[in-house]
Amino acid sequence: MKNQSLSILFVIKLNKKNKKGMCPLNVRITYLKKRKEASSGIMVNPLLWDSKQQSSASRATSGEQINQQLEVQVAAIRKAYLKLQLGNDDFTVENIWDMFLGKVEKKNEYVISYFEKFLVKKSKLIGKDLKMSTWKKSEYVCADVAAFINSKYQKNDFPLIKLDQTFLDDFEYYLKTVKNQKQVTINKSIQRFRKPIKIAVAEGYLVSDPFVMHKPGRVRKEVIFLTEDELQLLEEYKFTQPRLQLVKDLFIFCCYTGLAYHEMANLKREHIIKGFDGNEWIKIRREKTNKQISIPLLPRAKVIMIKYNEMNDYVLPRFSNQKINSYLKEIAGIVGINKSITHHIARKTFASTVLLYNDVPMEIVSELLGHSSMKITQEYYGMIVQKRVGEEMERVSRKLEQRPGYE
Repeated sequence: MKNQSLSILFVIKLNKKNKKGMCPLNVRITYLKKRKEASSGIMVNPLLWDSKQQSSASRATSGEQINQQLEVQVAAIRKAYLKLQLGNDDFTVENIWDMFLGKVEKKNEYVISYFEKFLVKKSKLIGKDLKMSTWKKSEYVCADVAAFINSKYQKNDFPLIKLDQTFLDDFEYYLKTVKNQKQVTINKSIQRFRKPIKIAVAEGYLVSDPFVMHKPGRVRKEVIFLTEDELQLLEEYKFTQPRLQLVKDLFIFCCYTGLAYHEMANLKREHIIKGFDGNEWIKIRREKTNKQISIPLLPRAKVIMIKYNEMNDYVLPRFSNQKINSYLKEIAGIVGINKSITHHIARKTFASTVLLYNDVPMEIVSELLGHSSMKITQEYYGMIVQKRVGEEMERVSRKLEQRPGYE
């Protein structure tokens, strides 16, 4: 019972004999070396089943009925197979089986076409649950996938049902060699690519996630921050140029609050509240995670806030992030800090030098930074804690060496 590359076989299950001595028949279909087997719903007498002829050898009416049922199932499977062939689309043994069972037929989709529909749906959430910048990042990934498909297969699109781990591995290699992306960027790109694929699985376009075995490439997370000495050196330096002094103050303010650039730039007086302890706190929503954060206003940050007590809604003078980063490089060279300083390093200095190095627990650091999960904090700042432990153990070791009788 073969039709080109399609094979249909009925298999008797002798280990599932019922009390009447009858055994169930499974129907097994094979297409492109992939197999699907399930119950046919037909019971036969094992002594009268002819596996070579694929029919019941019984001459009784019941035997004829069984053979008719077998023929009906074979015809239905072949019909499903031929219907899929006429569609001129790629299909799998699972698609044949689903059509045979009369399940709702899903039109075969393609990767870029589906990704673009995903982007259209998501675009309606911009300004509500989604930032334009976040949506743009997914759009860039879609363009990268399209360029990869064109480069690898010389086609404008690729069937969803043909996706497998090899496709993703080749895409990762393409991003690394052709696009010259770093592993951390590649991991983010693949993460964004997998989102519409998982939705395709949920909507029935794919039987399962073709990338379920994927593991992100390892990334060494090196946290650059100002040490206590560097921070003190920067704080004590007085610049004669007003623009450099202003940028330094903005940077120092964030070293003691942990605010990212957008939170600092949009910090208004309404965000400064009196907390449960009677002290002033910053209460603002993080733009990146949309998470509400509350940060106690430390004395050094408060001094800077008072210094720029302008008569407007904003707490601090507004300055572009690009100019801040440009001036910070100039500031580092003047002060003598041998690090490439950006505004974001202030946030990392807050987490490391101001908090962790002063024994603030990791879970509190995570809360003050407004991270979406504790895991993110641990991944970035776990090494800082280990370094702190190592320094403390060195101090204890030196102290023990000074004890009388120590050899």
